[in-house]
Amino acid sequence: MARAGLGSKWECLFANDIDAVKSVSYLNNWGADSLVVADVNSIKIDQLPDARADLAWASFPCQDLSVAGNMLGMDASTRSGVFWSFWRVISSLAAAGKEPWIIGLENVVGWLKARSGLDFAGVCEMMSLEGYQIGAVLLDASWFLPQSRPRVFLIGAHRDLKIPTWMRLPGPDDAWHASPVIDAWKSLSPIAQQRWVWWRVQRPMGPGLKFENIMEDVPDGQGWDSLNKTSHILSLMDKVNLAKIESAKASGSKVFGTLYRRVRTDAAGIRSQRAEVRFDGLAGCLRTPSGGSSRQAMLAVHGTKVRSRLITSREAARLMGLPDSYRLPLRINDAYHLLGDGVAVPVVRHLAERIFEPLLSGRLRLDDGFVSEHNRKKLIASLDI
Repeated sequence: MARAGLGSKWECLFANDIDAVKSVSYLNNWGADSLVVADVNSIKIDQLPDARADLAWASFPCQDLSVAGNMLGMDASTRSGVFWSFWRVISSLAAAGKEPWIIGLENVVGWLKARSGLDFAGVCEMMSLEGYQIGAVLLDASWFLPQSRPRVFLIGAHRDLKIPTWMRLPGPDDAWHASPVIDAWKSLSPIAQQRWVWWRVQRPMGPGLKFENIMEDVPDGQGWDSLNKTSHILSLMDKVNLAKIESAKASGSKVFGTLYRRVRTDAAGIRSQRAEVRFDGLAGCLRTPSGGSSRQAMLAVHGTKVRSRLITSREAARLMGLPDSYRLPLRINDAYHLLGDGVAVPVVRHLAERIFEPLLSGRLRLDDGFVSEHNRKKLIASLDI
């Protein structure tokens, strides 16, 4: 999905994943020319192409950086600790004088706070010591798509890259440098703070789509639930969520909402499953199907009639910004796994347009192979440089 977001002007030199389902999906959509299916810890520098990459992108496991994962952090023994294997590859490239010009890292917002911020600070310090100018932005897919999906993006620009003044801010902006980013910056060493960049990321106008815009008229492979199952879902709602249902009924219009089942603890300390619904035109954050409660469902309310069903894999792909031509796994849980772990396509494109491509345009030469001279002039003009 990062490749889809970067677009056709970018050439992928190397791709790596250990997950079989994701790797098959990558092959089906992009071909086998750049993919190595293996544990990143086994990757050696001689497996990478000789060309110096413009961008290295990594989205590493988030389980140990979230509240659900108990914020175990990025210790080498945790799943999220696989980042250090990726960084070993970057360090090997740097030793050979072939480190990428830009590094982009994506993860959940919990990364900023895991282990009291030590993990995020550690990554920043390593990038800073390797000579990168660093800065983080917090972007939500809801700016582009009808899905609430806040993610933190740590972007490092090589010290030899000139950062235009229009790309820098004198300090944080609440729009994309929310308090977790500011708090993380405060925990850095003076050297890392000195190399910090408050990236200017123009906010788009908005998604222009609501959840019902991406729905399939005839759900593919995912029928509507039985009346009994829908009644059971409604029975799991508390008064607040049932009031939302009644309000939707009273509207007189056909209203669509999304819901998750979650385990909640009541005032007496009793844990029980609850269903929570939203009717704000947004889907909740897509997740991997680690359990039945993590699969997102939808409700259609029209008068007194309430129907429910799971979101289809194609609807989930649309929520990530993938075109309908994108080939998905046949099994719905495999598709959920692929999409729930992914990065929203238009968010990557926005970062490419606002940060990656402008940075690289300052060092482009005709023999770089990134764009032709004609397209280079068009690119620079379109970016108002």
